[in-house]
Amino acid sequence: MQTLSILGATGSIGQSTLAVLSLHPEKFRVFGLSAHSQYQALIDDAIKFRAQHIVLTDVSCAQEANAYYQSSGCRADLHYGSAALDFIAADANVDTVMAAIVGAAGLLPTFAAVQAGKKVLLANKESLVMTGEIFISAANASGATILPIDSEHNAIFQCLPHDFVYGDLATSGITKVLLTGSGGPFLERTLDSFSQITADQACAHPNWSMGQKISVDSATMMNKGLEFIEAKWLFGLANDDIQIVLHPQSTIHSMVQYADGSVLAQMGNPDMRTPIAHALTYPERIASGVAPLDFNALQDFTFSTPEPERYPNLYLALAAAEQGQSACTVLNAANEISVAAFLAGTISFTQIAELNKQVLQEHTSQSCTSIADVLKLDAATRTYSQSLVEQVTC
Repeated sequence: MQTLSILGATGSIGQSTLAVLSLHPEKFRVFGLSAHSQYQALIDDAIKFRAQHIVLTDVSCAQEANAYYQSSGCRADLHYGSAALDFIAADANVDTVMAAIVGAAGLLPTFAAVQAGKKVLLANKESLVMTGEIFISAANASGATILPIDSEHNAIFQCLPHDFVYGDLATSGITKVLLTGSGGPFLERTLDSFSQITADQACAHPNWSMGQKISVDSATMMNKGLEFIEAKWLFGLANDDIQIVLHPQSTIHSMVQYADGSVLAQMGNPDMRTPIAHALTYPERIASGVAPLDFNALQDFTFSTPEPERYPNLYLALAAAEQGQSACTVLNAANEISVAAFLAGTISFTQIAELNKQVLQEHTSQSCTSIADVLKLDAATRTYSQSLVEQVTC
C-alpha cells in the first residue's frame, strides 16, 4: 500500500487523482492534501479519504476554515501556510507525492519531495521549466523517481524503451520525439479577431477540462512551449530532438520516432486519469475509470505545424529554451503575470504575448546555480512584468 500526499488536491489534477484512488482503496492511503483557499472541498475530501494532514496556504481564510473544520468532524490535522507543504511533501511516512500545484507556487514543495527521495508524480511543469538541471541533479542525488503526469510527457515515457538511457537517443535507435498539441480553442479563428478574445472563450478548451491558467496557456500554446522545455529536462533532449505537431483530436498524446522508420504512439481518450493511473503504480497497470477508445467512432486524424503568427507565445518559449535556463525562468514568470492580468480583464489576449516578448527581449542571461538564484530572478521578473501591465492600463 502506497502512502500519498497530493499538492493541489482541489484542482483538476488533484481531483482526478482522488478519483483514481477511490477505485483502489486497498492500494493507497492519503497522508496529506493541500489547497490554496478552497477549504470546504479540502476538508470534505480529507474526511472521505481519511487524510492525516491537510494544508491551506491562504491564511486569510483561516477563520472561516476553522469554523467549518470544527463543525465537520474532520480528524486530519489542519495546517496553514506554504511552509506546511514541505512537511506533507517530505515526511518520512510519505512514499509518493502528486505535485499538482499550478505555476511557480509549486516549485518549493515539489523540490522538497525530490530532495527527500520520494516518487514524484510531476504535473507541475514549472518546476523543471524554472530549475532544469538543478532539479534533475537533486533527483539523481536523492534517488527520487520522477514520473511525468502531463499527458504528452507520460505518452513519451510510455513509448520509450524500458532500458532508455537518459539523454541517449541514439543507443535506443530514436531519431525524434513528437510532442503533440491540440492547438486550443482558436486553431481556426481569424487572426484579426484575436484582440477581442475574452477570458471565458480562452478557458473553453475543446478537449480537456483544466484550470483557468492552464486553459489560457493552452489557447496561446505557451503550455506547449513549457512542455517543450519540460521534455528537454525529463528525457535529456536537445532542442532539435523535439518536433511539435498539432493534432486537434487529442487522441494521440505524443509519439516517438525510431531509426527503422517505426513511430510508436500512445493513444487514449483525453482524460488525465489515464496518465495518473499509469504513474501511480508504474510499471503495473490499474483501472483508471476512463473508457477505452471506440475506434469505430473515431474521426480522421489530422496533423499540422503551429503557425508563429497564431501562437507567438509558443515560439517565445522555444527561443527561451535556446537561450538557457535563466531565460526559461524569466519567461515563465512574465507569463504568469500577463495571464493573470488577462484573466482579470486588465490586458487583452494579444497583449499576453506582447508583454512576454518585451520581458524576454530585455533579459540578459544570468547564472542560476541554486533555488535561491532562481527565486530571486523569478521575483524580480514578476515585479518588472507587473510594472509593464500597469503601464498598459494607465
